[in-house]
Amino acid sequence: MSHASFVNRQALYLRPDPARVLVRPFRPATEPRDLNIIDKTRANRIVDRVLGLDLEAASGQLADVLENFEGRHRNLLATFESRADDMEDALEPHAEFTALQKRLVGSYFLHEYSFEASALFNPSIVRHPDQTGASDGSVRFVMSLRAVGEGHISSLTFRSGFVAANGSVTVDPSARLASIPRISNRLSGPDGDVLEVTFGPNEDISERVIFPITEAQSNGIEDARFVEFDDDGRKVFYATYTAYSGRAIRSELMETTDFQSFRMSPLRGAATRNKGMALFPRKFDGQYAMIGRQDNENLYLIYSTDLHFWEGGVPILRPRFPWEFVQIGNCGSPIEIDEGWLMLTHGVGPVRRYSIGAVLLDKKDPSKVLARSCEPLVRPAPSEREGYVPNVVYTCGLMRHKDLIILPYAVSDTFSHFSTIEIAALLRTMTC
Repeated sequence: MSHASFVNRQALYLRPDPARVLVRPFRPATEPRDLNIIDKTRANRIVDRVLGLDLEAASGQLADVLENFEGRHRNLLATFESRADDMEDALEPHAEFTALQKRLVGSYFLHEYSFEASALFNPSIVRHPDQTGASDGSVRFVMSLRAVGEGHISSLTFRSGFVAANGSVTVDPSARLASIPRISNRLSGPDGDVLEVTFGPNEDISERVIFPITEAQSNGIEDARFVEFDDDGRKVFYATYTAYSGRAIRSELMETTDFQSFRMSPLRGAATRNKGMALFPRKFDGQYAMIGRQDNENLYLIYSTDLHFWEGGVPILRPRFPWEFVQIGNCGSPIEIDEGWLMLTHGVGPVRRYSIGAVLLDKKDPSKVLARSCEPLVRPAPSEREGYVPNVVYTCGLMRHKDLIILPYAVSDTFSHFSTIEIAALLRTMTC
């Protein structure tokens, strides 16, 4: 996979696990199916059948459900009850459910979803806000990944781990369970809903899955690019990501300080209508700065005084080398080093092969390109090019640790891998 000798591949792979499941609303639908619309007549027939069970049969059925599913999910009875409450608007007037009936009715309108059955890819990485357990010279990190399950629906999941003083990377074992957050606040606006979602304090970070919530996200939350942002001394983690409805895309913004509670907002302005926006980790003279692609080929630098509104921008990088003739894009937020802003890029070449390169931008004026890598740092190798989308290596973010770049990246839109890169060696090769 590695083209450059100073790229050190780690013996570490993150592969999709179909055994990891969460429970999602099941909406009985007519044919042709629209999973977002409930067939109320059919739903009421299901409820009538449940209510027709006598006490012994209903108790036995609920016991059977719990025997099969309780160990696979947290607070399953409470989840059943909550789902029955959610269904009330779709149901005909009825006598108040008993506790048993309510739980059983709720169970019929849920289904298990294997959220990473198909792929676990396009990672980004940042320092963990809690460095508990990090020894001298090591750092604890949080990594986000795009998980894909049935119907090619993308969600956002997380892992944690450590980078040791010598640069070796370890990832903490993932939890057996998985859960979606509680919506703690929802505000409607002209550009779409603003959501605040919260996970339980006892849920491991690897349990936390942010599944599409709004109509704009209904077919996917894709390719989150997390960055640790210095907001006048306050550390905030922002992520730009793509919301996909199945018909249209738009860029949205996620904000967190602890990876337990998140705020999700739509972004506005013409510059947000494309994928792959990446925020610089600090302001420039009071303005936010973003790298984005607006024309499907080139990379633009965009400034804004409003974090949620992006217009205009100037092109700073165009395809130059054969491995990027089709298009170029960013591989996450730039990293500040002594020499300037180091940013990894992806290029698309012949037979739609994706490779990863690098560019150095001026520290005070990042519209100035100081150097580029003439050849890719990482590109698909014959032994690892097969997968859901062949011939692709891709990342949504990297992290600096001392003199190294920690680079998690996806292989063929299927699984994720790790490499480390010596910054000094990389800079010596950036002669273009």
